[in-house]
Amino acid sequence: MTQPPPPPPQQPPQGGGFGPPQDQPPQDQPTQTPPPAAGPNLGKTPEPGYGYPQTPPPAAPQTPPPAAPQTPPPAAPQTPPPAAPQTPPPAAPQTPPTPAQGYGYPQGAPAPQAPQGPPGYGYPGQQPQQPGAYGQPQQAPYGQPQAPYGQPGYGQQPGYGYPQQPTMPYQPQAGQPGGGKKLNAQMLIIVAAVVAIALIIGGGVWYASSGKNEGRENDTAGQTGGTGGTDDGNGGTTSGKEKAPSDPNAKVLFQVPAPEVKNDSTVVVSGSWLTDKAYVKSGIAQIVGYDRDKGSELWKLPLAGPVCQASRRVTDDNLTAILYQPAMPTKADPSHGCSQIALIDLDAGKKLWTKTVKTGDQLINFDNITLSGKTVAVGSTSGGAAFDVSGKLLWSPKPADSCYDAGYGGGEKLVAVRKCGSYDQRQLHIQTIDPKSGKVISEYKMTEGIEYASIVSTDPLVVAADVGDSAGDGSGISDFFSIDSKTGKLRTRISAPGEQFAARCEGITRVEACNLLAVGNDRLYLPTEEHDGTGKYSQTNEIVAFDLATGKQTGQRADAGDGYTISPLRMDGGNLIAYKRPPYDKGGQIVSIAGDSFKQTTLLQNPATESVRDVETSMSPEYSEFLYAEGHLYMSKVYASKRSTVREKEYLAVGFGTS
Repeated sequence: MTQPPPPPPQQPPQGGGFGPPQDQPPQDQPTQTPPPAAGPNLGKTPEPGYGYPQTPPPAAPQTPPPAAPQTPPPAAPQTPPPAAPQTPPPAAPQTPPTPAQGYGYPQGAPAPQAPQGPPGYGYPGQQPQQPGAYGQPQQAPYGQPQAPYGQPGYGQQPGYGYPQQPTMPYQPQAGQPGGGKKLNAQMLIIVAAVVAIALIIGGGVWYASSGKNEGRENDTAGQTGGTGGTDDGNGGTTSGKEKAPSDPNAKVLFQVPAPEVKNDSTVVVSGSWLTDKAYVKSGIAQIVGYDRDKGSELWKLPLAGPVCQASRRVTDDNLTAILYQPAMPTKADPSHGCSQIALIDLDAGKKLWTKTVKTGDQLINFDNITLSGKTVAVGSTSGGAAFDVSGKLLWSPKPADSCYDAGYGGGEKLVAVRKCGSYDQRQLHIQTIDPKSGKVISEYKMTEGIEYASIVSTDPLVVAADVGDSAGDGSGISDFFSIDSKTGKLRTRISAPGEQFAARCEGITRVEACNLLAVGNDRLYLPTEEHDGTGKYSQTNEIVAFDLATGKQTGQRADAGDGYTISPLRMDGGNLIAYKRPPYDKGGQIVSIAGDSFKQTTLLQNPATESVRDVETSMSPEYSEFLYAEGHLYMSKVYASKRSTVREKEYLAVGFGTS
């Protein structure tokens, strides 16, 4: 995979053990604040999106020759109006700025380095690596012979709908274009121990919950889909709730200005949710509910410290859970740890309770949080704990336990990633557990040597892992494991070579942080890596589907279109909701992809004006939170830092909507 790795988790692994929870009365009460100015104020220099012409390699001219311009056509004048420049301006970087030490940063740790962006369009791509092999005795996908562990050449999937170039074993070198230097697990541990920035989708990408009972139905990790549906007359099915409007053209509904950050600090602001009444977004040590259409503040919930982690899950009655620091960081004490577990009412804008867990006299700092039914579950290197939504403790780490729950995946079911054995002989147990009692229902033991795993979906159960550190691109994925959650038996394994597929998971400490992928219809939907399009300098990609019973590609393919790149967001019944990141001269799109025919229906088309494109392309699916429901698209950032001198204005969130 050629995409840059996501920012590492903001919390290093914590030591500790077990202990009873400590109740804390809610000290933070919501306050009323005046609404922000409505309407876009987006007049600024455009920032290019996917498909934007970039400076080619030294052997090629830096700009297209005047005699053969891309746009406009030859009959048009050579100098088009400012809204549609003939030669696009240089691309602006899409990667996050280098975070400085400050809010949420581990005490005494050096400032982390920001991930490096991918090379520009038209730049020579990284040569593919030969994927590593499995060390497990199970049958390989496609009936291929099993190779010994560590041997190259296993599980190479066929191409994703277009001719493939032959691959050769290749050892990437440091400084190679495209970030070819392999990131192994040990390096990622070091990065995770010093970086204080959280990323969700992936996703960075978060999932919409527009109304009752949709918090899990629309979730990529908890949706089987494919039930019911009616023929739309065009070969597709209308099995989802999202319907195409009469006019998909959208406008900017509102924008939330980026908060002021002092002293070159970086503050985590992860967490966004959508109910039938409000768009809710984390700010600096606060959570704010906004009117879905106007952006006016409905309520504001102050917190004692910054949010560290936020569950993407929402209960049927719009409750969610967060982890946050007990106090605001200072220069003397830049990190207070992520010890506070809170339940938030997204309708009322209230914190219902706060809990902590101790080992001796020390608070346990947790790395991840999720919801399954009425259970809030948290995991860490000290073990896992769980509370009922009423605040009752369900379980906590045991002192004599030689294994520990590093984290949980929630949704329809609750799945634990349990780590056993010493560091050099680690074995992961993937356990489906009862969310009320913690009793193990089924268990799948992964091969020893696989150090980290991510829960992609709990129903059907899909786990991602980087087997033998063979992904080589920091994506955290070389293979997917489809597991029967009732029996604990492996159904199939799917090889996902990094040079072909663009999904990402961060399983070092955050076992439920995957983005750019979706699960539904007993299939796994993955985007391919970008490749050359039909236009000069253009890039594009596709979404393809894998059968979770056989591990084979179904033959379905959704093309992004020339200049666009497409990413799965979530399931909508049996349909797939995806975002199309636009080229430099167009607006982005939300499309619904029929689960059977893969027919695409445009649900939303963003404006193509220069100022709007600049805001949209500043938030990518890899490093931002995306929510879509009922003709509304919301994009938001997961960190806030000192404002750039390059941009006139920066935004924490922006909302788009159709009429």
